[in-house]
Amino acid sequence: MAGAPNSWCTIESDPGVFTELIQEMGVNGVQVEELYSLDKEAMDEYAPVYGLIFLFKWRANERDDRPVEKDSPEDVFFASQVINNACATQAILSILMNRPELSIGTELSNFKMFTKEFPPQLKGLAISNCDTIRKAHNSFARQEPFVMEGRAAEKDDDVYHFISYVPIGGKLYELDGLKDGPICLGECDSSTWLDFARPAIQKRIEQYSHKEIRFNLMAIIRNRAEALREEGAALEREKERAIGLLQSRGEGLFSADELEVMLEQARAAGTADVSPVEPGAETSVPTEHLQLLLATANEKLADNQRRLRVEEDKFAQWKLENVRRKHDYTPFILNFLKILAQKGELTPLVEKARAKVSRS
Repeated sequence: MAGAPNSWCTIESDPGVFTELIQEMGVNGVQVEELYSLDKEAMDEYAPVYGLIFLFKWRANERDDRPVEKDSPEDVFFASQVINNACATQAILSILMNRPELSIGTELSNFKMFTKEFPPQLKGLAISNCDTIRKAHNSFARQEPFVMEGRAAEKDDDVYHFISYVPIGGKLYELDGLKDGPICLGECDSSTWLDFARPAIQKRIEQYSHKEIRFNLMAIIRNRAEALREEGAALEREKERAIGLLQSRGEGLFSADELEVMLEQARAAGTADVSPVEPGAETSVPTEHLQLLLATANEKLADNQRRLRVEEDKFAQWKLENVRRKHDYTPFILNFLKILAQKGELTPLVEKARAKVSRS
């Protein structure tokens, strides 16, 4: 059993989980990546970044004097969090709904239009009642053999919360469903917003003890395999054009190894950087230039295919891990225990475990 029909399960903070969750909501062309550093170089590696999701330990009495825009700007989708366990999904939605360049699918597009004039509280209630969003979220519910009565978080429990950082309309916003509205962190543009987000996240981290390391930062980015396939197709066209121009001159084609040697020699001589052939200049370009273009395209294609395999392997691993997360192992475990009991091995194992517990 995964819980009551209208309940929202707890889901794991994991890029593979979040990526499949986004796909289950009908959104294509994006994925989630975990970031291990706030350095500019680390973030630039994943460009374009559509938004950041930050997980931190929530503190009930934490004071925050920053001004909140209670009357959300028209172009900002902001929803109050009214559902337990849904802050991860809500943080994801805060990015997806606020990046118009993303293809969020029919269901979310209709939901966004339907709730456009709703105040934050009603938007939050609408999310709680949206079957598409709830089913996608609860698809990661752990299969439980027994229905366990829920326990409310107590004073000493660690409670974690997700918020979003996303650029909207020339400004950077922090979107936290537990606040009364969005928090504007300053003006920015699509190329500089991460420069404003980094210090904001760093400042929040510094508010905790230096012993506190339980933070998690993830980015919603363009689907990298999709981008690499487009890049590969462009490189193939570039390669075929160079081959066609060489053949039109009656030139024989060098082998891949010969092209690689030629490229290395050109690099040593400082002549390896060649620009693409401009339309109309095909006949005036030296043959060596075309050969270097072909060699460069071959090298870039090999690197492109290597990176594409890495992405495809990663998605395959994510899929496998998610299948295991969702699988109900109860029948296997019960049958395994039954076999142990039939062989007379279960009771000794239980007694051994009890003795170990009593000694600790």
